[in-house]
Amino acid sequence: MGDSGTAKSASGQNEPAMKGWLFKWTNYLKGYQRRWFVLQNGHLSYYRNQAEMAHTCRGSISLHGALIYTVDATTFVISNGGTQTFHIRAASEVERQSWVTALELAKAKAIRSMESEDDEEQEVDGSGNPEEWSSVIRKLEAQLNDLETCSELIQKHWKSLCKPLNELESSNGDLEICQGKTKEVGERATLFRISTNAMINACMEYLKTCQTHGNKWIRLLEHEREQRMRLQEMVETLAQQHSNLEQAANAHSHKPMNANEAEEEDEHEFYDAINDNPGSPGSTGDNCITFNIPTGNTHRRHSSGSSSEVDEAQETKHVVVVTEKARKITHPEQPTNNMLSKSSDSSRKRRTRIPDKPNYPLNLWGIMKNCIGKDLSKIPMPVNFSEPLSMLQRLTEDYEYADILDVAAKCTDPCEQLAYVAAFTISAYSTTAIRAAKPFNPLLGETYECDRTEDLGWKVINEQVSHHPPMVAQFCEGRGWTCWQEFTMTSKFRGKYLQASDIIPLGSAFCEFKESNNKYSWRKVTTTVHNIIVGKLWVDQHGDMEIIGRGNAEGIKCHLKFIPYSYFGRDSQRRVKGVVMDAQDNVKWAIDGTWDEQVEVSPVISDMGTPSNPVYKTGSPVLAWKRNPIGPEAENYYNLSVFACQLNEMEEGVAPTDSRLRPDQRLMEMGKWDEANEEKLRLEEKQRAVRRQKEAEAEKAASEGRSFEGYKPLWFEQKEDPATGTIMHVYKGNYWDCKQKQDWSSCPDIF
Repeated sequence: MGDSGTAKSASGQNEPAMKGWLFKWTNYLKGYQRRWFVLQNGHLSYYRNQAEMAHTCRGSISLHGALIYTVDATTFVISNGGTQTFHIRAASEVERQSWVTALELAKAKAIRSMESEDDEEQEVDGSGNPEEWSSVIRKLEAQLNDLETCSELIQKHWKSLCKPLNELESSNGDLEICQGKTKEVGERATLFRISTNAMINACMEYLKTCQTHGNKWIRLLEHEREQRMRLQEMVETLAQQHSNLEQAANAHSHKPMNANEAEEEDEHEFYDAINDNPGSPGSTGDNCITFNIPTGNTHRRHSSGSSSEVDEAQETKHVVVVTEKARKITHPEQPTNNMLSKSSDSSRKRRTRIPDKPNYPLNLWGIMKNCIGKDLSKIPMPVNFSEPLSMLQRLTEDYEYADILDVAAKCTDPCEQLAYVAAFTISAYSTTAIRAAKPFNPLLGETYECDRTEDLGWKVINEQVSHHPPMVAQFCEGRGWTCWQEFTMTSKFRGKYLQASDIIPLGSAFCEFKESNNKYSWRKVTTTVHNIIVGKLWVDQHGDMEIIGRGNAEGIKCHLKFIPYSYFGRDSQRRVKGVVMDAQDNVKWAIDGTWDEQVEVSPVISDMGTPSNPVYKTGSPVLAWKRNPIGPEAENYYNLSVFACQLNEMEEGVAPTDSRLRPDQRLMEMGKWDEANEEKLRLEEKQRAVRRQKEAEAEKAASEGRSFEGYKPLWFEQKEDPATGTIMHVYKGNYWDCKQKQDWSSCPDIF
């Protein structure tokens, strides 16, 4: 690291300025380059040189949601979870520790600042509580009664004072009468003064009450006015869009078009051009897959982290695959994918449903209006918006169709194996089409285990390893394969109309097959929840997913395209299409299906095109995955599948931090939503209290010049993945041993 120094923040206070070495991940590790760092206003920014600090920022990370961890004695890493990562090397271990401590304190300060803003907004919103209004009105009425009483006393004592004064005036200078009346006047004047003082005090109390609550009501009215204006603008826009859509649909359905109009409309449609010859390049249809495939072996995102979309500057290759429409067959070694039969084969009888959800009224707009522009994962929502599963359990649903990986483990051809891995990644979205409810945000240190070795052949352990940003680490081991992932996400309401919300996953998932040492990695695509305010909620998946081969599978890759919903598109809705390519970018397998029903994989048997514009023909498709049907009454219990209903079953011997033991989630599943909301608030406040205590200890250690070790997960640790070079949470391998011994002494008290 370079010379030490300070830089002034915008507030004028001196804060540490970091000057040191930096490299950023692109395709490969480039090495260290000298850079200047500045820590101010809750952000860490870097510059190429000192001269740039006055006008140009090369990159910045908000500390509020940053991950800060140590690599070695002199190197540490700060990342925002996926889009930007700084690797910084200090001159010494002491200097590295001082900067890590400074960053942790700045992060705590940024979190407190955000929470104070949220508390202020909640205070404004809380002032509109009818119970509070009634209390204030009762108080004002009581103070008005006091004022009326004081007024009556003043009038009474004034009359009493006037009488001896009149008698004193008519005494004609009689000394004895004057002395007696003077004493009486003094006594009654004292009573009058006491009454007037009481009147003044009562007026001051009344004025104070009016000013205190008046300011709150003014802020509330202004807040409501702004929100109502936004709602009005949103509704007007929705009405206009609806009207335009109706007109377009009517014109499209009933109006005869001449050749010129048809040609003009065709230019505005968003699908590939048609060719009369279905086997020629550029053709499309039910038996043809055609799209541009990016070349290269990197997971790339735009700097905004908007989805798994490929960098626009990356080269692409146009590929057409003509699929054979022969009889569909199922892989001979593939299980039936029937969860009901699987569960019945196990020695343990598992439940197939949960209690019906109660019908609770909810003021949706009253909650959502305060969420504009915020990250959904950080918004405290009532359980009315949720389903009785935590995010840890929801991620475990990825393995409902893990038998696809059992089939993949037996494949000797890595391209065929990758085709089944692709089908597995698609199957993870199978239930999202009908489930728009929000899972519970896990508490820091919360865990979830799912041991289905007896009936399904796999077991998984999850842990919430970070709270800012919220991050889950997961490790699963099955029959000849292991999977692990580090999952975090960002989510925002889309635009100013709040019609939809994008959930953008960050982090990577991995799968490794033990026998072949083939390893694959991928990132999930963007999920969009539509009709947040108006209409029925529905979910769509869209974006590009690249599954990259590593280890002995180095060089092969699969490109999947999740096609977004379109009113006029020719592709079937919720369609996924893709290809598996070898190291020479030749297509070996085609993938086609929908992410909510089934996926077929087809081997390529011939190439009819040219090297620059290949057209591949496939053999008979194989049904790689088909969704299990849900129960006929599933709509009454959150549209959970049979497998999802079994995730929250009580089980003996689990860690005390397991999601099954979370009281608010259990109360919600039982239909006690009022009690669940109260318990949820208690748990969140308990978590905040623990964090404030840790922050106070860190500040004390920093003031005393001592090092302070922040929170560390119990079952996972941060390590560098040698294949990708990224630092992620890796399973330590000790959970199942501790469960066997029932040694939970190191588990924190979070419930």
